[in-house]
Amino acid sequence: MSTEHLNNEEAISKLKEMATKIDIGMLCTHTKDSKHVHAVPMSTQEVDDQGNLWFLFSSESETFRHLQEDSSICLLYSDPGNYSFLSIHADTEVSQEQGHIDKYWNKMVEGWFEKGKEDPRIRVMKVKPHEAHYWDTKSNKLITFMKVAVSGITGQKMDVGRSGDLNI
Repeated sequence: MSTEHLNNEEAISKLKEMATKIDIGMLCTHTKDSKHVHAVPMSTQEVDDQGNLWFLFSSESETFRHLQEDSSICLLYSDPGNYSFLSIHADTEVSQEQGHIDKYWNKMVEGWFEKGKEDPRIRVMKVKPHEAHYWDTKSNKLITFMKVAVSGITGQKMDVGRSGDLNI
């Protein structure tokens, strides 16, 4: 696996590509006692041009309670079928900004909020990455597995993918 660190626009482009393609990330918050991590699946609403990720969630959730005490999170994306993985450490901002609620409202979100877009429990989360790392292959899982096997048998190094930091 080759190392390829990306900066600025290239890093944002890679972040956007992977988070959008995978869509569901495991959002990890810290519990009050800091001994445990609380993880929930979250659907990415957008990765903006600055590399911020946006989500809608409920003020009645454990995630919301945890963010009141510690706004730092870890967001993990995984697509094992394509050997694509993304790890993001970030700070968050939570709001009730109606413009973003309107922008990100969709049928899936509607299922969580029976009172519609005006539901007072809806919160907007802006995730602001300060550290990100990716692992990605240039081909699918089967081809990658075959390249690893050939490399192991022949000793010849084969390009099975790339990994690196995303410096946003």
